[in-house]
Amino acid sequence: MNARPGPGADAARVLERCHELDRYSAHPAHLERTHLTPQHARANEVVAGWMADAGLRTWVDAAGNVCGRREGREPGLPALLLGSHLDTVPDAGSYDGMLGVVMAIAVAQRLHDVELPFALELIGFSDEEGSRFGTALLGSQAVAGHWREDWWDLRDRDGVTLHQAFLDFGLDPRRVHEAARQPHELVGYLEAHIEQGPYLEARDEPLGYVTTIAGARRFRLSVVGEARHAGGTPYARRRDALVGAAEVITEIERMARASGDADEHDGCIATVGRIEVQPGAVNVIPGRADLSLDLRAATDEARDAMWVRMERRIQELCAARGLRFEAQERHRAPAAPCAPWLTDAVVAGIGSTGQPSPLGLWSRAGHDAMAMARITDIGMLFLRCHDGISHHPDEAVLPEDVEVGLDAFEAAVRATATSYAARALRSSPA
Repeated sequence: MNARPGPGADAARVLERCHELDRYSAHPAHLERTHLTPQHARANEVVAGWMADAGLRTWVDAAGNVCGRREGREPGLPALLLGSHLDTVPDAGSYDGMLGVVMAIAVAQRLHDVELPFALELIGFSDEEGSRFGTALLGSQAVAGHWREDWWDLRDRDGVTLHQAFLDFGLDPRRVHEAARQPHELVGYLEAHIEQGPYLEARDEPLGYVTTIAGARRFRLSVVGEARHAGGTPYARRRDALVGAAEVITEIERMARASGDADEHDGCIATVGRIEVQPGAVNVIPGRADLSLDLRAATDEARDAMWVRMERRIQELCAARGLRFEAQERHRAPAAPCAPWLTDAVVAGIGSTGQPSPLGLWSRAGHDAMAMARITDIGMLFLRCHDGISHHPDEAVLPEDVEVGLDAFEAAVRATATSYAARALRSSPA
């Protein structure tokens, strides 16, 4: 049997490894590691080494995801998959994604000598954020078998296509479909992740569980007016697209805030994160404003109903100002409920650490689990993060939370094994 390190040693090693991954960045002053870059390749190499140290056979799949596997009580069994992502946003923190990958490795090490009724697999997804090519979840979408051929023409800010990036990384674009897994190959998918919100910290609790992952829709909204001279055009003759867009943005926030408490499943979250104005001169009335809209809710029904109401109201606002409104949907992802039996395992894992009645949260942020839900059951463990900060260098977690998170994650895998074995027994012929 492998000797278990002393109390806190596992957490210290996990945090040390997260900080080691910070070294593999495109910029010396801040963390940025994007899909199919040299920094991504180096992170894959290091993580594969850690997986091998934990007793797993390792490989990089046809989509650039780094993977590891240890067989169960007999070869060829379906696998319970643990993981998260290794890519980052620009100017990132140290834990979004990476913490989940490194925690999975630590749990695999803890279970090194434990016979499981399934294989144990780990994965570090290559692209969850979409920072390089503008389309998120490329790594997990490939594993889920939902690759789109039109993605090959996506370009990064330097004009490099996704197709060329695959070639530069040493991957064969013609073989990307080999990354796809089949439902019968998997028992389920468990992911540990920082909460990226303030709710656990507000309750002074280190851990929570995810009930569902938000269904998201993203739009390009355009408010079209008329560009004219700023000094020579009286207000009664103006069709100012930017003023109209400002009113639209304010109304979007008002409607979302009024939709219900966002802590609950009936609330919606709407964000305008970008606006572009044409022609963009200080002495010209703006003739066009293009803005983004990110709309999320715990259920697709709540999200879609909000969009219907929101679109109607925006049309009214624009018509009152003599403006034209256009909307183009750019992205749609269905909500991904966590499977009850895996949620029970996660809750049991948290309970084993002495935290009774853990908080269940719907994840406002997207995760690779959304893509994996297309082919297998999912469950997620949330860890408290300081002030809910994420996608920022100030991301922070407490070592004691990481240690209790490891205990809960390990216990969740053990509970999954017990539940899976019982389910298999019930379904077997008498």
